[in-house]
Amino acid sequence: MICADVRLHLLDYQQGRLPAAVHGEVRGHLDGCAECSRADAVEHELTVALEQRLPQHPSSLALKRRLARQYAAPPAEPSWWRRARPALVPAIAVAGIVLVAAPAFYYGRSAARQASERAGMVTEAVSDHLRVLSSQRPLEVESGALHQVKPWFEGRLDFAPVVPFEGDAGFPLKGGAVGYFRDRKAAVFVYARRLHPITLVVFRADGLAWPARDLTPIGALSAYATSERGFNVLLWRRGELGYALVSDLNDAELRELAAKLAS
Repeated sequence: MICADVRLHLLDYQQGRLPAAVHGEVRGHLDGCAECSRADAVEHELTVALEQRLPQHPSSLALKRRLARQYAAPPAEPSWWRRARPALVPAIAVAGIVLVAAPAFYYGRSAARQASERAGMVTEAVSDHLRVLSSQRPLEVESGALHQVKPWFEGRLDFAPVVPFEGDAGFPLKGGAVGYFRDRKAAVFVYARRLHPITLVVFRADGLAWPARDLTPIGALSAYATSERGFNVLLWRRGELGYALVSDLNDAELRELAAKLAS
């Protein structure tokens, strides 16, 4: 008996429906053929899953009578499913594994990409602050009055920066300059807290991967708070504009200024 014949009889062999002579031939073939033996094991596992692990419901009387008539009838020609089942079962199992693993793989890739883009925004904000610290002339317009600093940006940017906080005795405004954030122009405002300079970068928010998780409520806004290279960083978005606040000031005082900026 060849492999193809044996695999057609596997289900009947396992359920004891074969004549004794045929049963012995199948048994002898399985003892000497590793591939058919594996197919027999797969067939057995599928039968267990279908017959024992799925919910069981009582059959109707009509169904029992119909099955009794069919069982008494001469065996029909094996269906295409019976013939193709030994080859299809492994493929179906592999397809199931792929369907389960693919979403997890995609989510992992997506989360890694978002984390990388978020880290890039933080690095850019710190770099902008360092440029202010290292520049010999960091401020292009020096004034403590916001109504003098904001109009200076007109014609120099492709958007109007919205900054509601004019500075006070605790956080005086020093002035502003035109800078860059990633691939776009930005308005740079410089505040101070005692001897600590604080950089506020305002830029267009479109096209950037804004953090959507692990946000911290600060006043009227939800900001992403982190630190890099010894500087505390707050990132948030309001409408079409993005904001990055950076300083070596302690985290509590930097959040105090962010709350004023969001008022």
